[in-house]
Amino acid sequence: MAKSENARLTDVATGRRCTIRPASAADATALTALLNATFIETWAPQMSDEALAAWRLRDSPARYVREKSAAFFVAETGGELAGMIHWHEGFVHALHVDAAHRRCGIGGALMDAAERATRAAGLEHLRLETDTFNTASRALYARLGFREVDRYPDQEYDPRIVTLLLEKALAA
Repeated sequence: MAKSENARLTDVATGRRCTIRPASAADATALTALLNATFIETWAPQMSDEALAAWRLRDSPARYVREKSAAFFVAETGGELAGMIHWHEGFVHALHVDAAHRRCGIGGALMDAAERATRAAGLEHLRLETDTFNTASRALYARLGFREVDRYPDQEYDPRIVTLLLEKALAA
């Protein structure tokens, strides 16, 4: 998906139209809130107290949004941010969907945007990481055709957490 393109779908949970579009500076507050919320509910319960304290000191979500949001695509429904994706050169760095909009097709639509852009760039594979405890994301990626190619200790937050490297071959 080119940076100027928007895609539309219907959010199954709300019945509202959902637009996939490039992120803008106006999305920064909502993006930071989304990243904080998904981190606290998904990753924080798995982390050591020390790793969680270090994460809080780094202000990771706000910094990530400041540094990388120009490369994000967002899903917007009913005027609110429902999800985001960040990919670069065949690697998905982040996919986050607001809890109220999960299992509604938004994660799949954001991944589809990344797949189409990666394929259009001439790349043959799309890769990403997830953690073994994140069963919801693992189920989504399996449905989308990703397979495990490696596993290793988490290098960013807590080495006790096992990270999976997943890959999908992209058809021409």
